Formats: sequence, C-alpha cells, structure tokens
Amino acid sequence: MKEIFLESHNIKNQHFGFGQFNYHLIKGLYNANIEDFKMTLHAKDNAPLKKEFGTSFNYKKYYSFRRYPLFQIRKKYDIWHSLNQNIKIEPFYDIPYVLTVHDVNFIDEVSDDLNHEVNLRFQEKLKRSNAITYISEFAKKSTHQHFKIPNVPEYVIYNGNPIKNITLPEDHEPKLVNKRPYLFSIGEFTPRKNFHALVEMLAHLPDFDLVLSGNDSTDYAMGKLADTIKKHNLEKRVIITGKIGDMDKQFYFQNCEAFVFPSLREGFGIPPIEAMRFGKPVFLSNNTSLPEIGGKDAFYWDHYNPEYMAEIVKQGLMNYNDNKDDLSSKYVTHAKSFDWDKAALKYIEVYRSLLL
Repeated sequence: MKEIFLESHNIKNQHFGFGQFNYHLIKGLYNANIEDFKMTLHAKDNAPLKKEFGTSFNYKKYYSFRRYPLFQIRKKYDIWHSLNQNIKIEPFYDIPYVLTVHDVNFIDEVSDDLNHEVNLRFQEKLKRSNAITYISEFAKKSTHQHFKIPNVPEYVIYNGNPIKNITLPEDHEPKLVNKRPYLFSIGEFTPRKNFHALVEMLAHLPDFDLVLSGNDSTDYAMGKLADTIKKHNLEKRVIITGKIGDMDKQFYFQNCEAFVFPSLREGFGIPPIEAMRFGKPVFLSNNTSLPEIGGKDAFYWDHYNPEYMAEIVKQGLMNYNDNKDDLSSKYVTHAKSFDWDKAALKYIEVYRSLLL
C-alpha cells in the first residue's frame, strides 16, 4: 500500500495556528476513512494521537536532530507533505513533495533580503515541490510576489472552522467574567496582532470593556501593550485572560458584543470565522487575507486612528442591531462554509494526483 508522510510535528502546540492546522487537518483526514493509501503522523508525543485515531494512521516519533542531513528520515515514502512552510525537517530522498504555505510574513518580520537563510530555505522548499497548497488566495499572491514558483500544480484550500458545533454548557463560566458589555479578541500577543490599537480605541468607547485572550507572556504584552493600557488608565477595563481552553473561548464568543481583530498580517485568520459561528459581528483590518476570509458582511478598518476605529465599531454595532436576525444568520452560514472535512478531501485529491 502507498504511504504518505505528514510532517506534522507542529501539532504539539495547539494554542497556535500551526498546531490548530495540523490537528484539524489530521482529524479531517481521519474522518475521510481512506483505504487506498496509509498516512504516517510525525509528532513528539504520539500517545494522544494513537488514543484518538488508533490504527487509522502509522506513527513516527519526532526528534529535532532529524533536521540535519546526516540524520534525515531514510524511509522512502510515496509522498512527503510538509504541513507548513517553516518546517526544517526534509526527506532524505527526492520523492513527491507537497508544501502547504500559510503565509510569507517572514519577509516583513525577519528579512526581505532573499539571500537571508529563512528565505533561501523557503525557496528551496518551493523548488523541490511537486504540488503547492495555499490556505488563502492572499497567501498565494504574496508568495508569487516575492519568490520563484516552480511550474507545478497549485491549489488554494481554505482552512476549516474549528468550532463546527457550539458545545458550551449553560452553566460554564470562566474564572474571569466581565459584567459590563465587552469586545473580545484572541491570539498570540505579538506586534503583528496589533492589540494595543484596540486599547487606544477603547479610550473612545466608554460603554465597553475589552477582553484579550492568548499567550500573554511575551515582550509585546509586557511592553507596548502594558504601556498603552497604563497610558490610558484602562487597567480596570482591559481584561487579559492568558491562554484559555475551548469552553472559555466559546463563552467569550457567545457573550461578547463583537469580535475585534486589528491584525496587521494574516495568512488566513481563524478567530473571525469562529466568532461568526456564534452570529457575532466582527471588525477586522482591511488588509492581507482578512477581507477574503471575513466576507462582505464583516466590518473593516482601513487604518488605525483610535477615534476612527471607535466610530467604525459604533456604526457597525448600530447596523448589526438594526438587522440582527438577518446578519447573525449570514454570519453563521458564512462560518459553516469553512469545513475541515471538506478541506481534508481536497488535500486527499492532491495526494491522489501525485500517486497516479
């Protein structure tokens, strides 16, 4: 039987986008009940994967030293799928190779010098690819803008929505509960997420508080973000929860007035469609992939002037409340159109095209 290797070690951290992508794609592949080929998962801790997926997959333990040529995996698989563009572990043999590109943010965040090691490594991954998948049209466009793309099949396969069904118990309540109306956002606390712009905006929205969730043990959280909160005396109106579990996340989505996401760069942007699954209005940056993912019924900021951002929120909420049933229904329908099981079937089509 043909064997496909999924370089999936980023599944180890599901509080981040790559981890979420790895887990939900693998779950979609599991749900597809494939019989004509076998897939191997590559992870540091395979025990929970074996418990959930059993014998549907083969398993190989991840070791960081596999990134060095002398220690590369020597088994000759029929296809190797590199599940994100930053992975350093590569196959020893020249075998059919699928690369998934999430974004090329490293051009802005690391270096725009194409001779920088990060860019050279990515260019090599592109060069060895027999098929390239992108998680958005923006990811494809920006990759073509900066790099040389080989003449191979290319596919845009949207991520699914991790919150397929709302499973929030009626009596669930997080440790930090806000009594006033609040706006909600979630993500890693980095400059790219631009959370401090929300704090500056909040100073012009006295009727709302702001709940921020995610990894807050970062330099940005303790520096720029903390300084902005202090500058505007908003310590009592900005609630920082840190990392949260699925039920807490669903609670904050369910009970917020709106979801706010002023990110500067996104290859896809899952949180907005999670919020839409709850019928909530979303306010997004009008850049990168966000207009593509948010759709025509989301509200957008063209820039980050605090008073302007606040006015967009006020007008948007007024529009939403005047058309609540209609807009809420549209948001839910839009969110459900992003489906991991359907995405997995498209990846399977890519694999089969290379197995012919």
